[in-house]
Amino acid sequence: MNQYPVWKYLLVVAVLVAGCLFASPNLYEEDPAVQVSANRGVELGEAVVKRIENALEAQQIEAKSVAVDGDRLMVRFASSADQLRGNEAIATELERGFVVALNLAPTTPDWLSKLGALPMYLGLDLRGGVHFLMQVDMDAAVSKAEERYVGDIRTQLREQKLRYRAVVRRSGDGVVVTLRDPSDAEAVHNVIRTQNSDLSVKIVNAGADTEVVASLSEQGERALKDFALQQNITTLRNRVNELGVAEPVIQQQGADRIVVQLPGVQDTAKAKVILGATATLDFRMVDDEHNVGEALAGRTPIGARLYYERDGRPILLKRQLIISGDYITDAASGLEQQSNSPAVFITLDGRGSRIMSEQTRDKIGKRMAVVFIEHKQERVTAPDGTKSWKKRITEEVINVAVIRDKLGKRFQISGLDSTGEARDLALLLRAGALAAPITIIEERTVGPSLGQENIDKGTSSVKIGFLLVLIFMVIYYRLFGLVADLALAFNLVLIVAVLSLPGIQATLTLPGIAGIVLTVGMAVDANVLIFERIREELRNGNSPQASIHAGYQKAFSTIADANVTTLIAAVVLYGFGTGPIKGFAVTLSIGIITSMFTAIMGTRAVINLIYGGRRIEKLMI
Repeated sequence: MNQYPVWKYLLVVAVLVAGCLFASPNLYEEDPAVQVSANRGVELGEAVVKRIENALEAQQIEAKSVAVDGDRLMVRFASSADQLRGNEAIATELERGFVVALNLAPTTPDWLSKLGALPMYLGLDLRGGVHFLMQVDMDAAVSKAEERYVGDIRTQLREQKLRYRAVVRRSGDGVVVTLRDPSDAEAVHNVIRTQNSDLSVKIVNAGADTEVVASLSEQGERALKDFALQQNITTLRNRVNELGVAEPVIQQQGADRIVVQLPGVQDTAKAKVILGATATLDFRMVDDEHNVGEALAGRTPIGARLYYERDGRPILLKRQLIISGDYITDAASGLEQQSNSPAVFITLDGRGSRIMSEQTRDKIGKRMAVVFIEHKQERVTAPDGTKSWKKRITEEVINVAVIRDKLGKRFQISGLDSTGEARDLALLLRAGALAAPITIIEERTVGPSLGQENIDKGTSSVKIGFLLVLIFMVIYYRLFGLVADLALAFNLVLIVAVLSLPGIQATLTLPGIAGIVLTVGMAVDANVLIFERIREELRNGNSPQASIHAGYQKAFSTIADANVTTLIAAVVLYGFGTGPIKGFAVTLSIGIITSMFTAIMGTRAVINLIYGGRRIEKLMI
């Protein structure tokens, strides 16, 4: 009686071994490090390693190691102070073509890493992470809105059959309509004012020409800037979700700044590129009517603009925009069927598909170009040694194709260098275009010193609670209490292991520690119910073996009811909560599931090994 089949014992042992294996990476400390990633067209090699080593040596900074790890280069340091000094020296040495970011590099042995065993993430309140402060370029948001109004006003005037000489955006004035016939001024004024409620419209006599000037009203500009800020927050949140960062903090600070905190992020350089980039696409027709040589000589034809393809070849494109990335609703990376080259498959919204259809309907046989536009910030050093961030806009033609048929809602673009670049571009487009460019004006990693008090208090609460439970169980239930203590320790190992599992790697925060403390009490509570039931059976005169069997069997339903109820509450907390509440819910849910295994199956396996299959007179309970 009270014997498990062999497979159950093997299952318990297998879970214990796997738990210890996946929990073990958390025993290894992490090195303060600087991570270097290369932008497109730049290679990480021995030459870059040598430059970094020389830069560190010149500043008398000692690095533990400088090594290329896949598509990134990791420089490890012995202390956080050396890390900060090293980051400054490396960033100064590699001013362009590289992304330099602070990181914490794991020291997990290679054999554990190959098995997929990784340390669990800790939140900013415990271990820290990356903190970004971003500035939203509101002037660019206004300029972008005025550019959109240029196309809208042209369409509105054509629909009303009102003639004009030009509709352009003039910096400082807004959208300027130059009229052919001054007598049309009042009609043009009324059309623009009626169909564009956010614009302030006035008639201006400029010499021989009569102009109608439309600019954003004070209320319209304020609404636009508020929308730009909120849209950027939403877009950044989508991009963070695409990066798979758990429990991020993305919130507004002031009128034009956004705070982004990424707890436990592993690839800070990747996060910096994805968050800081403003990537979008413009679709323009190729100007085949003029000679590109004239543009290179400084005589750019009216209505055209000089661009460059990725291989450096110049190309003339029409200034008139067909559509921009604002109309893109979805983007997915893949391989183009005919050439098997990397491609991005684009889906437009209703208005975008209508515009694309109208613009390409009469242009079959002509060439259309896809322009990739990206806003970046570069760190520059002035002659006096002061460092500052400078915004740089890169525009390059990534694809030129002949229009074979009228384009609609779905189409593809190719001409990308790699599948990784196609994936990143699709990510940026899918997450949504930023309403205005953003610049990272402050970046820092939050180290363990900032949350050391939280770490000490959190770990102390777990230790004290765990120790008190151990002592009580041994005194009150003797041998059975000792078995419960083993299960409790096993339960903590399993919680850490599950938090560290590849694909899960949930972020542990201070509220998460509270969930673990609560789980410790709940886990031993199940054993208390079982042991009290066994004692009751013994008092009723049952044999020790029958009492053990009845105790586990009859207490199960009560334990299951209590744990399932708590699990439902944890799921609801996770579904409706945010940030720290989710952290509490995650650890509580994991703890409930693991405690059900350890408190019931784990302790039963040990008790069966001690007492099962033999005649006994008394239980040490």
